[in-house]
Amino acid sequence: MSFSELVLAPWLLWLGGAVSVGFLGLALSRRPWAALLADHGLQHRWLAATVMVMLLWQLRAQAVDWLTLHLMFTALLTLLFKAPLALLSVALVNLAMILLGRVEWPLFGVNLLVTGVVPVLVISLVWRLVDRRLPDNLMVFLFVCGFFGSALSALGSGLAAVGLMALGGTDPQAMYQAMEYARFLPLLMPSEAFITGMLMSILMVYHPDWVATFNDHRYIDTK
Repeated sequence: MSFSELVLAPWLLWLGGAVSVGFLGLALSRRPWAALLADHGLQHRWLAATVMVMLLWQLRAQAVDWLTLHLMFTALLTLLFKAPLALLSVALVNLAMILLGRVEWPLFGVNLLVTGVVPVLVISLVWRLVDRRLPDNLMVFLFVCGFFGSALSALGSGLAAVGLMALGGTDPQAMYQAMEYARFLPLLMPSEAFITGMLMSILMVYHPDWVATFNDHRYIDTK
């Protein structure tokens, strides 16, 4: 769920932009480009994944002009590349949506917050829980991170969008429509979980080294 037209108060647009820029700056402070420069394979995978997500975002449901429903793939990007590179990817995808004329530019900050910052934080917390608290089991990692975590990240994104409308929506009819759209979240969550979990299971079997959050020695070699 993301915004495509201005239905939020200006102060909320500025606040969402400030929060998003702050998290983007935090991601850049981790110097994620160092890993990209050191690994040409990672460069190709990251760029290919970013372009693919940008293309998949074109598949969207839009019953009203200002709100769109689409799969995000943010959880998948986070599990593959970790949070800093994932947030950069989502930022580039949101920028591409503006350049393509699908989204108005003042919405960059709030859309990055909804489609990037919130789901990245959710899936990162789930991964930390699995990494530090749960048993070193391949199926635990796959189902909790790949399926359950991605579903939670989609839920968090949708609730963030509805929450922004509740805080600073300028159109009462738009707020009603946002609440109606929130009913579709249980349909988006399984889709996000299935695609992320399926791709993660394939990569963990054939290319575990491509999944930055997955330690094949810990989860496979020691069993």
